[in-house]
Amino acid sequence: MAHIDVSGIDYFLSDGTQLLNGVTFKVPDGTKTALIGPNGTGKTTLFRIIAGDLTPDEGVIGRSGNMGIMRQFVGQVRDDSTVRDLLVSAAPPALADAARAVDEAELAMMEHDDEPTQMRYAQAIVDWGDAGGYDVETVWDEVCMAALGLPFDRAQHRRASTLSGGEQKRLVLEALFAGPDELLLLDEPDNYLDVPGKRWLEAKLNDSKKTVFFISHDRELLNNAAGRIVTLEPGINGAGAWIHGGGFGSYVEARADRNARFEELRKRWDEEHVKLKELVNMYKNKAAFRSDMANRYHAAQTRLAKFLEAGPPEALPIEQNVQMRLKGGRTAKRAIVAEQLELTGLMRAFSTEIWFGDRVGVLGSNGSGKSHFLRLLATGGTDPEREHLPVSDVEIAEVPHEGTVKLGARIRPGFFAQTHVRPDLLGKTLLEILHRGDEHRSGLGREAAAGALDGYGLAGQSEQKYESLSGGQQARFQILLLQLSGATLLLLDEPTDNLDLHSAEALERAIDHFEGTVLAVTHDRWFARTFDRFLVFGSDGKVYESAEPVWDEKRVERAR
Repeated sequence: MAHIDVSGIDYFLSDGTQLLNGVTFKVPDGTKTALIGPNGTGKTTLFRIIAGDLTPDEGVIGRSGNMGIMRQFVGQVRDDSTVRDLLVSAAPPALADAARAVDEAELAMMEHDDEPTQMRYAQAIVDWGDAGGYDVETVWDEVCMAALGLPFDRAQHRRASTLSGGEQKRLVLEALFAGPDELLLLDEPDNYLDVPGKRWLEAKLNDSKKTVFFISHDRELLNNAAGRIVTLEPGINGAGAWIHGGGFGSYVEARADRNARFEELRKRWDEEHVKLKELVNMYKNKAAFRSDMANRYHAAQTRLAKFLEAGPPEALPIEQNVQMRLKGGRTAKRAIVAEQLELTGLMRAFSTEIWFGDRVGVLGSNGSGKSHFLRLLATGGTDPEREHLPVSDVEIAEVPHEGTVKLGARIRPGFFAQTHVRPDLLGKTLLEILHRGDEHRSGLGREAAAGALDGYGLAGQSEQKYESLSGGQQARFQILLLQLSGATLLLLDEPTDNLDLHSAEALERAIDHFEGTVLAVTHDRWFARTFDRFLVFGSDGKVYESAEPVWDEKRVERAR
């Protein structure tokens, strides 16, 4: 048995703002329940409360079963941690503690090879075995082979930062589904996964007997794998929860029907409120001249008081109104020309032309070189002219290559970074960033900056620092900067990964109206339907064009 019971959870931010308001729902044993909602409503905060990382201001969390957790940082690991460290992070607490004790004892042995240190190391090894460490290493061997194509003994000391985001995600997910925990909390497990990886995840969710509670914005995944959906809905006093007992296929219609019903109930309540106030006023006026009306006046007052005490019906949730406006501008007809372009160690030489106005999806498995291709274009291609330099100060690593790729006249590349890593924005509030401007865009006055943020659903975060935003809010802000910087070539690396459903739809509309050229690396099957043509990075190292999206390319065949 494994379940979660969330009851009356209130949570306030450090500035006194209420983030969660009376959140209540259950995740029954064996179900696959998705948590969705606009960016910034508190989904990850709620996960951290359930995980025990945060303490709610009110309410309680009940659960049964051992709990395994995949946190949001997986896929973005860029420190010195290893593959073994990633696996330990997903292990049960007792096993993780034993693993850390072994690591500490080994380090101590390197510095002091005396008898007490040797005894401490020997005890750590015994504790590791007693905790089931040697058994789990057998499981980790299978996990590493499935996720990385390498056995555990060859992969364990490899730095996690050398893995793609999708490989990091797949590694931890494989470990959790193969592990002993009956209850899994997965914070955006589909981010960074390619489509074969997402299909694998869908199959795991459908086949597993574990109870799984997960955050996702992927419309296909929700449609294919979620049996129940919990929505965090923003309100004036923080977000509340609405539970849809079915999958995503019936969610949109059910939510529209629910909102229409609330709207009708509120309309009737307002009408009754007006009638009762008019009744009280009428008897008040009559009671001033006729003593026999006093009882009716007091009765009407009592009726109005009880009506107000009962309160109005549940309010309609606040709908997010994100309006992205990507302008662009006219450029040369041939926007990008690649001739015998070879991404060193990644893809074989290929040639292609991309024309002004094209919407090109860049598809393929993780680690195939798609993001490298976008980064090469983002730096202006081979021997860039000054006009081809990127329109932001985002740090872009050099991409070794042979052959050439050149950008056309008046092409100004705007790069959306998948990991949202922007050292140039750290420590600054959103208003400060927009007010100051930079060499690529003019500064905005406070009123204009506030208006721009409001259009991207970020008005409430104007005084927050960039690094304090949720992943989806950072994504929307990056897109706003592209709009203000005058990019004519949009290079989007997994732009919908952290966007909520409303924001993803707003981005699709903005791209549709953008005057310029768009290349997007994506594993979002819903989003990809909006593109005209596709560059596919194949498992054999070749790059080819397709008029339809291709999702079955496997891992690139190369030495590892």
